[in-house]
Amino acid sequence: MNQTSPSSQPTPDSSRKMLQALKQMRGKLEALTQAQTEPIAIIGLGCRFPGGAKDSATYWHLLEQGIDAISEVPGDRWNLEEYYDPEGGKPGKTYTKEGGFIENVDRFDPHFFRISPRDAVGLDPQQRILLEVTWESLENAGVTLEHLRHSQTGVYMGICTDDYASLRIQYQEQGGTDESSGLGMGRSIGVGRISHFLGLQGPNIQLDTACSTSLVAIHLACQSLRSRESNLALAGGVNLILSPTSTIGRCQLNMLSRDGR
Repeated sequence: MNQTSPSSQPTPDSSRKMLQALKQMRGKLEALTQAQTEPIAIIGLGCRFPGGAKDSATYWHLLEQGIDAISEVPGDRWNLEEYYDPEGGKPGKTYTKEGGFIENVDRFDPHFFRISPRDAVGLDPQQRILLEVTWESLENAGVTLEHLRHSQTGVYMGICTDDYASLRIQYQEQGGTDESSGLGMGRSIGVGRISHFLGLQGPNIQLDTACSTSLVAIHLACQSLRSRESNLALAGGVNLILSPTSTIGRCQLNMLSRDGR
């Protein structure tokens, strides 16, 4: 025969507390599950694309009209005839003469972003564009600098090429790099500059996963929002073709289409 002492039997009060604890645990579990699938709103957008698409409106027009944004390598990038050979497979040569190129990448207002003209020269144009487009996306969203400062806003940006760095090394008058150009070409520093300029306190991550870089940046931003690590997130990527070096390398591997598309 089993015997149960009075002290081991549940009392109405203990049962009530246990039920309350179970309800709290269930509520937390439901909240966690809901957070993993909670919709995320895109509240602002800024962009630069080939074909003269300098904002979301012109980009949408380009898509709507089916405009071909691919063009021949601009003369201010490199001497096409010096590096082009249609046969392909030749060292130091490209077998394509077309691609997607953004206009006016040399135009930048350093004072607006509190950058000295000297430092701006050493700043990779990819970093300049990230600063500009980030600001434009915030304007598009109607988010003010005062609202962002000291906020838990995360920054997730993809940069996967270093054409400007190779140009600086190639053409710098005395060789090497000075302090300003070294900082201006660091990928992680370029993304960190966004958080510094805006006064953000959320995560700041620069990543490179090749062709998927921008998509992965958005994926990580969504994870950060759903885990409540960030209250707001800035996500995107940039890629400028400034030097023939990367194009030559890809042509050696037969990675590119001959018509640039």
